[in-house]
Amino acid sequence: MKEIGEQHISEPGRVVLDITATDEDTLRLAVTQLEKRWATSGPAPVRRVPGRPSVTSRVYADIRRTAAQER
Repeated sequence: MKEIGEQHISEPGRVVLDITATDEDTLRLAVTQLEKRWATSGPAPVRRVPGRPSVTSRVYADIRRTAAQER
C-alpha cells in the first residue's frame, strides 16, 4: 500500500484505516459498516499478499462527519 501522506490526516478527525480480514466478503462488510457511521472514501481495492491467507484494504474516514451528512 502507498505511504500515508499529510493530506490524508491533515486535520483532527481524519483517520486512515488499514483493514485486514480472512476473506473479501468479511472485508466488504466491515467497510460497509464503517460507511454507515462516518464519511469515508468508500470501497477501496482489495489487496492480497502472496503467502498470506488474508485480504487487506485501506479506507480514509472523517470521523467528525456522519454518513448522513454526506448525502
